[in-house]
Amino acid sequence: MSTPTSTFSLEGRGLKLDTSDDTEPHTQNLSTTKTYTHISLSGNTLGAPACTHLAPLLSSQTSLKSINLADIFTSRLLSEIPPALSSLLTSLLPLSNLTTIDLSDNAFGLKTQAPLVDFLCQHIPLQHLILNNNGLGPEAGTHIATALSTIADRKAEARVNEGNNATKRTHIPHLETLVCGRNRLENGSMTAWAQTFKKHPHLKVVKMVQNGIRQPGICTLLLDGLKHCKELEVLDLQDNTFTHIGAEALSSVLPLWPQLSELGVGDSLFGRKRGMNMLCAALSKGQNHEIRVLRLQYNEINAKGVGRLLKVVEEGHLPHLQRVELNGNKFAEEDPDVERLRTLLEERKEEAEERGESQGAEEWGLDDFSDLEEEDSDEEEEVSEAAAEDEDSEVEEKKEDEKEREKKAEGIVRDAEEEEGRNVSLKQDREVDVLAEKMGRTEMI
Repeated sequence: MSTPTSTFSLEGRGLKLDTSDDTEPHTQNLSTTKTYTHISLSGNTLGAPACTHLAPLLSSQTSLKSINLADIFTSRLLSEIPPALSSLLTSLLPLSNLTTIDLSDNAFGLKTQAPLVDFLCQHIPLQHLILNNNGLGPEAGTHIATALSTIADRKAEARVNEGNNATKRTHIPHLETLVCGRNRLENGSMTAWAQTFKKHPHLKVVKMVQNGIRQPGICTLLLDGLKHCKELEVLDLQDNTFTHIGAEALSSVLPLWPQLSELGVGDSLFGRKRGMNMLCAALSKGQNHEIRVLRLQYNEINAKGVGRLLKVVEEGHLPHLQRVELNGNKFAEEDPDVERLRTLLEERKEEAEERGESQGAEEWGLDDFSDLEEEDSDEEEEVSEAAAEDEDSEVEEKKEDEKEREKKAEGIVRDAEEEEGRNVSLKQDREVDVLAEKMGRTEMI
């Protein structure tokens, strides 16, 4: 029996493959070797004929576990993407070992998302999905979420059909990782996403950064969806808008995630008014002992907020905490509570090193305070909180108006189509790249 070969990669070569003749010289190994476990075509641009050529080569890779198709349509016309994408994804459907797919940095708006939706509705082995920076918008985002709800039902049906054969059931994995960041999902798609999370309660990693989700959408996502994911280990909702409304929703569900190791709510106005109070009160319940990383940058957190967090740590409610990111907030770097928190984390790192458990330096301590703001005086803080309260009240009053606006599908469609006409930004998301790389090169169970 042959041993599966690790990786076939054309990653980052900048190839422009338009035809079968263009493609064949670069894919000969796919013709001769059928045991690859990971394939990366990322960082090239593929036309429809090239994808037609690739399709049978991909479908023959029966050992394939992960594939990286990020950034493969740069400079392509919108009309080229659906047939090209359909050829690639249809070829992957027979691959029962394929659990991981990365389709980041491709334009999947309303005109181009249909092949992806079809694939997500059918690929039962799917375990890890990475869709970062795809320009979805709320309408296409809703279609993606609905497709993932459909595959949840199909996974459940497949398990039932397997009957009592436990060996076969192990080949139907739960969806464990969902990355869908920088996609303008907004409030309009949150009901669909909440339903998706409710149907995938075994999710372990959820990253939905920079999606323009405001307070009502955050509440829907958390209270109607993510609260059902009791095995959650990583949650990253940075660069959306929480304020104290979203903070209250998060604090109410936080104790439901006993395995949570990383929480990201940076750049979300989280610390404004009572946000840090609520977060620290929730952490003080002692249900989140596994948290190792807190990402709280750019949240208007003041020294009092840091002091509250320090108290939670000193009381032993976060025994494994090793990294806190606080840059961009409102306190002095020399504040005693900040210094004490820094010292405490450094002591934990030293203890871990003595046990031989220490990781990289970036996984420990406080982050670099290169962009701190001056702390408000007590009077200014009171004025700021009053202004925040007025703003939040206004948000509450406008919820119904916002819901009505979100129902105007015609406007949403027009916006999404305009967005599709632009090139998807190729801005790198280091954390997503690292996650994708780990999944692509680590055997999934």
